[in-house]
Amino acid sequence: MNFKIKHKIPGRIRVHMGQSRMSFDQADTLQYFLEAIMPTCHETGIKMAIHQDDPPWDIFGIPRLLCDKESIGRFLHMVDDEYNCLCLCSGSLGANMENNVADIIRTYCDRIAFAHIRNLRHYPNGDFSEVSHRDCDGDTGILEIMRAYHDCGYTGYVRPDHGRHLWGEETHCRPGYGLYDRALGIMYLWGCWDMLERLDGKI
Repeated sequence: MNFKIKHKIPGRIRVHMGQSRMSFDQADTLQYFLEAIMPTCHETGIKMAIHQDDPPWDIFGIPRLLCDKESIGRFLHMVDDEYNCLCLCSGSLGANMENNVADIIRTYCDRIAFAHIRNLRHYPNGDFSEVSHRDCDGDTGILEIMRAYHDCGYTGYVRPDHGRHLWGEETHCRPGYGLYDRALGIMYLWGCWDMLERLDGKI
């Protein structure tokens, strides 16, 4: 299949997209692709959900597109269609402590089709590691993230995303996808949801 760019933009005008830069050529290509598939998305009822850059800063010169609240807003405005959605990842965005993930959720909740929820702990030198989903084990703000989804009436898909390797999984587990920790994680997340429902008098 051959794709042709609909709009030709002279030169390589550079647009600031968070900590790195993305050329108009690349943004135009993405816009063309999304506009081209939207009719099929509507016809089939399939929502496209783009994941944020992980991590949200430049690596090996690869341009970043979705790394903070402002760049997400520009992306959604680029093709302002209810079928052009987000797979919002709290871990990817949370790697940059300047990102308020709960605020991003509240701002764009109606365009989030899939939620990846995981927790990070940051260290003074800027490093971070993935930790359990318990709010107190990290600094991503899991409780506020769950409150944001709940307050927005979110009904999309949720996954606990990544998991540590527990109880002997190290020898046969795909790195970052421990089964036991993800099972613990999703039950912790739903426990938070049930608490919010109870506080609202719904259960």
